[in-house]
Amino acid sequence: MNRKLGNDQRRARLVTRHHLAAPADGPEQVAESLVVLHATDPATVHLSVLARSAASTADVERALYDERTLVRMLGMRRTMFVVPRALVPVVQAACADDIATRERKHLIKHLATAGLDTDLDAWLAEVEEGAHAALRAREPAYAQQVADGEPRLRTEIVLAAGKSYESRTYITNRVLFLLAASGRIVRGRPRGTWVSTQYAWSTTETWLPVLEPVDAETARVELARRWLRAFGPAPVADLKWWTGWTAGQVKKALAAIGPVDVDLDDGPGVALPGDDEPVDHPEPVAALLPALDPTPMGWQERGWFLGEHRAQLFDRTGNIGPTVWWDGRIVGGWAQRPDGEIAIRLLEDIGADGTAAVDAAAERLHGRLGGVAVIPKFRTPVERDLSS
Repeated sequence: MNRKLGNDQRRARLVTRHHLAAPADGPEQVAESLVVLHATDPATVHLSVLARSAASTADVERALYDERTLVRMLGMRRTMFVVPRALVPVVQAACADDIATRERKHLIKHLATAGLDTDLDAWLAEVEEGAHAALRAREPAYAQQVADGEPRLRTEIVLAAGKSYESRTYITNRVLFLLAASGRIVRGRPRGTWVSTQYAWSTTETWLPVLEPVDAETARVELARRWLRAFGPAPVADLKWWTGWTAGQVKKALAAIGPVDVDLDDGPGVALPGDDEPVDHPEPVAALLPALDPTPMGWQERGWFLGEHRAQLFDRTGNIGPTVWWDGRIVGGWAQRPDGEIAIRLLEDIGADGTAAVDAAAERLHGRLGGVAVIPKFRTPVERDLSS
């Protein structure tokens, strides 16, 4: 008979393992505890670390750009993440290599609109090498500077040909994206502040020391094991969604791990071997997590910690906004006003102690941001309303 691990047990693990109950030592430990940090919105990385440690935004920048213990790269579901350096070859082999293969096919298809009378596959390979060499000669460099050294990056392609929204664009960013997905170049320090979205590029061999490659099957097993440690017990479907793998890839990775079958409140799930014993539930704690934080983005099925709040806290494409947490559950949302003040909206009654703890967390975050106001890349109903 399978052990029952209900929502209370899942939330106890979440609060403890995601460093909501006790602070992490710094940015690196925060990233390790969550496998990776979501980085589609650059501010998320910094705010996720601030929510879980005493580290500052300067500490995050040090880890990213000086010590390079954390690396920004493409990964699961074709999404941008910040990854612990030792995990870079794992994410590359488990996810990014397949993405690069697909992206290359898509780009070759678009190149058919450029009017090039040549073998497009071979031509693109030459442009990739030319772009890499141009970057190597200028690094760190922005996209326009790389295109100065490889003029073929300014080849125009047609998107949505024949549609009312047809457009023309250079292939510069698409080739750089392809090189990044292939693990050959890395996004480095941004232009401007830590909320900037424009990054200088460097070649991987310059930015990082030599990292030993990992074969794809070994990488998928390691990534699945880390996800189960951080987010399990959970339904297998959540692992499939988070990784973006095929059902066959998920099945093979789990077979190598040999997870324990458990019963969740909402159906069957799996846990790492030895991780099906009950754990102590920490004292209730408040946390303000940013938009796209890796905790709520760690599962596809979120009802056990989200409740009925999806419509108010998510945008229409499934991106979560800033959330207020109490005792391992989402209980509201928050936003910053133009002057940097943090506004809170509780969506349920959490009592006087809970409300006071949330207010104290908001006050601490306001002081640590030093007047910087962060507008999420993806806006949600509560965040828009509170920030106005």
